[in-house]
Amino acid sequence: MSKSNAYAAIIEEIFVSKFRKGMTRVDFERPEIAAAAKRRGVPLPSNVGDVVYSARYRRTLPQSIQATAAAGFEWIIRGSGRGRYCFVLTRPIRLAPNEQMAFTKVPDATPGVVAMYALGDEQALLAKVRYNRLIDIFMGITCYSLQNHLRTTVPDIGQVETDELYVGVDAKGCQYVIPVQAKGGSDTLNIVQIEQDMALCESRFPALICRPVAAQFTRDDVIALFAFERVEDEVKISTERHYKLVDPSELTDEDLAVYRRRT
Repeated sequence: MSKSNAYAAIIEEIFVSKFRKGMTRVDFERPEIAAAAKRRGVPLPSNVGDVVYSARYRRTLPQSIQATAAAGFEWIIRGSGRGRYCFVLTRPIRLAPNEQMAFTKVPDATPGVVAMYALGDEQALLAKVRYNRLIDIFMGITCYSLQNHLRTTVPDIGQVETDELYVGVDAKGCQYVIPVQAKGGSDTLNIVQIEQDMALCESRFPALICRPVAAQFTRDDVIALFAFERVEDEVKISTERHYKLVDPSELTDEDLAVYRRRT
């Protein structure tokens, strides 16, 4: 059995053993992973936590789980404390870039030596966003990178990890904290990570305005950026913009004329 199939079998076993019709939340704890693996007869991975991490961020939940969701809803896994998790029924939010959206050309300021040695798509994406001040451009405020790959714990959630954390200030002096999630290649953005970023900001930076952002490479190395806000206890996309880093010679007068006409 492949690792992905083993992980899916364990997650399915945990859910099936606890779910009853009509439930909208199913809680479980880390020790139950080993018990579920034993019941299913699949090998327990050396990194037990990777079973839940994979189900939360890398793969969709098994169809047998999603089939129990009411129409217009889907199951996701949220953290509910250290070593504690829960399946939660929620309205689906698709974070795929809109392929029909026009992009804005930005002169590429990424240092060549950084582009040469970036380790993986995600690292390359974060570097391009940082060196080209795309968060500043996207948010319309002055931003500074505070920390990369921040891993910490948040009350009632447990461990969370943010790819990069920015702080910013606007013309009025208001200060912001901007957690950024980045996905390269075939990886997809996940709403649970955005929810956790919001919880992190509320816990660690209560005096700052939280503006979560997600970044993803799309076709032809276009960078899609999303901003989020909370609406009636649900996280929604508030803004989506696409940017393409180009050699300065590729930015024409016609391009600039188009940008001037944009509202």
